[in-house]
Amino acid sequence: MPIIVNLDVVLAQRKMSSKELAQAIGITEANLSLLKRGKVKGVRFETLTAICEYLECQPGDLLEYRPG
Repeated sequence: MPIIVNLDVVLAQRKMSSKELAQAIGITEANLSLLKRGKVKGVRFETLTAICEYLECQPGDLLEYRPG
């Protein structure tokens, strides 16, 4: 898939665990793990907004397009 999820990179930069983020935004660790690995078909804007607000980042920091 040409969309790459860089959530793990952003979490590492902020020295934050997936568990902490999942609890803060109200989703399960399992769903966050699927998102981090790019194993989802979509993400709700509400979830993306919550992640960006908590991590103080932009959607472009989390998602990247790599053609081919």
